[in-house]
Amino acid sequence: MKRRQFIKGSALIAGAAVSGTAAAGMNQSAKSQTATNKEIYEWRVYHFKNSGGKKRVDDFYKTALIPTLNKFGVKVGAFGEYDLSDPPTVYYLLVYPSPEEYQKIKNAIWEDSEFIEKSNSYFENSAENGTYTRFETYLMEAFDAIPKMRMPNKERGILELRTYESNNEEAGQRKIKMFNTGELQIFDEVGLHACFFGEILAGPQMPALMYMLWFKDLEERTENWKKFSDHPNWAIMKANLEFANTVSVVNKKFLIPLEYSQI
Repeated sequence: MKRRQFIKGSALIAGAAVSGTAAAGMNQSAKSQTATNKEIYEWRVYHFKNSGGKKRVDDFYKTALIPTLNKFGVKVGAFGEYDLSDPPTVYYLLVYPSPEEYQKIKNAIWEDSEFIEKSNSYFENSAENGTYTRFETYLMEAFDAIPKMRMPNKERGILELRTYESNNEEAGQRKIKMFNTGELQIFDEVGLHACFFGEILAGPQMPALMYMLWFKDLEERTENWKKFSDHPNWAIMKANLEFANTVSVVNKKFLIPLEYSQI
């Protein structure tokens, strides 16, 4: 039997096992949300030679870039690593309202006179002396099931960033479908507090997806991941052959919000 025919039949059997009012409600919700504009996420990773460079980038974001992006409706998260490694690595999440707005805003900031004035000294100094060694960018589109970012609770103490790589594009699409059609619902039930889920459209790791969760502390994280692994619906989903071989590598980072983070 051909693989796709076998998967299709298996999906029908497994799908029947997880059907019901909750699953139907999830599917209907996902369909209605698909019609709305999905957010675009830009994830930036800055690498430094020393902490002095980090301070200059911190100041640039706080005084120039974040206030400018806020004028265009863009929220910005700023995060450091939980282990406080040195030289430091800093992470920024830029949340754009839609693909169309992303295109407009990335050009509009360079025509904003206030931004140019506030950032002029930073650009002059960093062009000559250098501030960071490099930064990497991941561009993502929000998932259908969570098209808008969910702001974390003020009690957030730690954030978990996960990147799931796949062996090919089709496998990556099946993993996204897995999240959209039930896995995210289990996350919500067990307290894996989602901030965002995004399909990576361009970046250093592809094909892949990225998502962020928040917790009060590591103890809550451990307890709630255990609830997830023990959930009966998760056992059904991971046994579904439609979702076999969807993830090849799981990357995890633990982050803490910087004092000026808006997320």
